[in-house]
Amino acid sequence: MTLHNNKARLRWACRRGMLELDVLFMPFVEQAWDHLNEQQKIDFDRLLDGDDPELFAWFMGHEECKDEALNAMVQLILKRVKV
Repeated sequence: MTLHNNKARLRWACRRGMLELDVLFMPFVEQAWDHLNEQQKIDFDRLLDGDDPELFAWFMGHEECKDEALNAMVQLILKRVKV
């Protein structure tokens, strides 16, 4: 689902089943979303399609995302949110 053109729906999609992901995604959307280029917005949209356990593993450094674009988005979020 493409959410990147609808910020309200995007915010809703950022609400996850894991608090750890909520505290990453919500500030990122509020602080950085408007500064992303179109491809980064598409990549973030794709990232939100991921399963919470997989996303958690990527963000906590337990696994590395094999998709280069998604891995770049993970790294960007970590840098912007400064966890």
